[in-house]
Amino acid sequence: MSEPAQYDFDTVIDRRGTWCVQWDDVAERFGVDGLLPFTISDMDFATAPEVLAALRTRIDHGVLGYTTWQQDDFLSAVGHWYETRYGTTIDTAALVYGPSVLSQLSQLLQMWTAEGEGVVVHTPTYDGFRKAILGLGRELRGVPVGDTAALERELARTDAKVLVLCSPHNPTGRVWTEAELRETAALARRYGVAVISDEIHADFVHDGYTHIPYARVAGEGGSSAGGRWAVITSASKSFNFPALTGSYGLVGNPEDRTEYLRRMETAEGLASPAVLSLTAHITAYREGAAWLDAVRAYTAGNLAMVGERLDAEFPELAWKPPMAGYLAWIDLRPLGVDEEALQRVLIERERVAIMPGSVYGAPGFLRLNVGCARSKVEAGVSALVRGLRAVV
Repeated sequence: MSEPAQYDFDTVIDRRGTWCVQWDDVAERFGVDGLLPFTISDMDFATAPEVLAALRTRIDHGVLGYTTWQQDDFLSAVGHWYETRYGTTIDTAALVYGPSVLSQLSQLLQMWTAEGEGVVVHTPTYDGFRKAILGLGRELRGVPVGDTAALERELARTDAKVLVLCSPHNPTGRVWTEAELRETAALARRYGVAVISDEIHADFVHDGYTHIPYARVAGEGGSSAGGRWAVITSASKSFNFPALTGSYGLVGNPEDRTEYLRRMETAEGLASPAVLSLTAHITAYREGAAWLDAVRAYTAGNLAMVGERLDAEFPELAWKPPMAGYLAWIDLRPLGVDEEALQRVLIERERVAIMPGSVYGAPGFLRLNVGCARSKVEAGVSALVRGLRAVV
């Protein structure tokens, strides 16, 4: 991994008035405008300067017509990223494209399941998964993170058709080991369950942990030996350009790949991707590694600061930073906190918006986004400490 370069993440960029979901749409979820938000998982940082320069050059060309993603600049950039970042050689012929990770998830669920059939997820669960699965009329079946026995029980049910694996896991930040992924793949094969691995947080794995692409495990011995599987991901999370839209995936079985692309190009009318998204992906994967290392180190510092404050104020929480990501998943249950009471204090008195654990099916937890300037994190943690003092 390259040495982190020097970038300025301390200067606050005002995002208000830019149609920003986190800042301008906070009342949609919390009922009050003007809160200091630590919510939806995008960062307050400008994307890598190399990406911005490439976008400006592409815009200066002036023609923004229909575009193809099935070209070597994009395919080779993705292959290069997997090789240099994860030491994994992928078959770029297995790549597919989509407007978002959740859009890809929806298409694959429609391909591999029918209404009423079971889709297994780890709990707590990213709320986007819940909305997609339930919105399609499938049955969501949760198993606690790390509970292999519960996972096998659910996969063994005859109408369990898909396991949605979040790797690394959102919201906990859990990084699955290679042994765990091999065991998961073996269970899925044994019970004939397809695996969809959402790896959009993979680039934010912190020092001491290693992301293993599911494609490395599932692809061993060929697609038939690996069972039915797909990886869905995007550079948009790690390089902070989700508003450009665009994601990509790997689909192990060639027939499934063909069917996925047919659905996208016909039923969804999405044959042409967003050209600026392609530009951003290619540049990020070819030139953005130093920026990513720097922003990951900075957010790791933010998480460490959160840990120091919580340990000093509430040592009984014994909170540790996550293995991956810039989302602090905080278990407040040792304090006996009433979630609704805490949210009222945070919103009405402290004027901050922090995601309650109930959004992810885990009352008693909080998810605090620290992908922002350290001064903002300090303000948020101080507000949280005062709020907890008020309700404990």
